[in-house]
Amino acid sequence: MINVKGLSFNYPGAAGPAISELEFDVRDGEIFGFLGPSGAGKSTTQNVLIGLLRGWRGHAEVLGRSVDRWGSDLYRTVGVSFEAPNHYLKLTARENLEYFRRLYGGDAESTDSVLDWVDLGDHADKRVSAFSKGMKNRLNLARSLLHRPRLWFLDEPTAGLDPVNAKRVRELVSRRRDEGVTTFITTHDMQTVEALCDRVAFLVDGRIAILDAPDALRRRYGRREVELTFNTDGGPTKQSFPLDGLAQNAAFLAALARPGLETVHSLEASLEDVFVAVTGRGLT
Repeated sequence: MINVKGLSFNYPGAAGPAISELEFDVRDGEIFGFLGPSGAGKSTTQNVLIGLLRGWRGHAEVLGRSVDRWGSDLYRTVGVSFEAPNHYLKLTARENLEYFRRLYGGDAESTDSVLDWVDLGDHADKRVSAFSKGMKNRLNLARSLLHRPRLWFLDEPTAGLDPVNAKRVRELVSRRRDEGVTTFITTHDMQTVEALCDRVAFLVDGRIAILDAPDALRRRYGRREVELTFNTDGGPTKQSFPLDGLAQNAAFLAALARPGLETVHSLEASLEDVFVAVTGRGLT
């Protein structure tokens, strides 16, 4: 669905490249995450792939065609939900979507359907000027799905959302995958990546530091140990055991039988731990 090799881009007057020598691909039907701090080059990469930036160097192919060979027909095949909401504020949610729906000649989802997908059905006839930022973000998502895109670009899809609506958005992305939609997510939200992405690239200073499946990264950078937590009279205590040979470890088996056992956890790294280990910095 996406193939990138040696992709670089410089903004005019900038001291250095915004992205440099990027190389990755996105497979049909997967959710691919671009994770990095603000200014890492995530949105620049997306804007190259959706044809908003010209003058890039290298190879960037979307749906089997070089990005510079696509015209406006690209936007009948891909959906894009930007981080910053951009709507006609004096129109209602329904009117906003109906306007864009007509741009596709009627070959699109119904406005009621996509509003229900983002839990805005009860607000369909409310002016968008009265919407919260989170509601405007969800309306962005609805609009990006009107034309049933095969490839879906999401820029910070859970930004400004409370935990309940962030969860709903993640569930929507998962349902789209089940229906065959390929999704490219740019974000610095670790929870979104953990919950959704089949693979993730860590982007720092315009370069990919590492790319792999989240589970594989956690195992690679985690500790091969199991930690037991006990609630004792003196307060919580912890005891760790090597994961290798655990079933034959007499001390571990004895610990399982001790009174006060509360939790048993493997000590694989979190994605945030991996990010810090790989890049030497946090996501802020």
